[in-house]
Amino acid sequence: MTQPSSEFKSKGGLARIAAATGYSIAGFRHAWQHEHAFRQELMVALPAAIVALFLPVSAFQKLVLIAVLGLVLLVELINAAIEAVVDRVSLERHPLSKAAKDLGSAAVALAIAMAGATWAVVLYNRFF
Repeated sequence: MTQPSSEFKSKGGLARIAAATGYSIAGFRHAWQHEHAFRQELMVALPAAIVALFLPVSAFQKLVLIAVLGLVLLVELINAAIEAVVDRVSLERHPLSKAAKDLGSAAVALAIAMAGATWAVVLYNRFF
């Protein structure tokens, strides 16, 4: 028995990959243009990633340092998506809307804390 599917669901193949790439580019463009926190985090992540590449640490440590920066950006994008959906549903103040936004913000804060701790441990082990 086949499951019903959305008329908006893509069929597959190369067309799906091309469409997904377009959606991703649009998402990054939207985040850059409309999400101040994403811009701030990106302006920290890009130089930090370049610094990580030149640090006298192992390739694996460089990968981890850059990966945790990517994690912060990833969680910020998910948080922005949650906020957009909440605002789309209603701009009224509601406890569940607040909870959704607060939880998204907490996830970003946790990702930033994890990135900071990772950088601190790697740098401490290398230089002290």
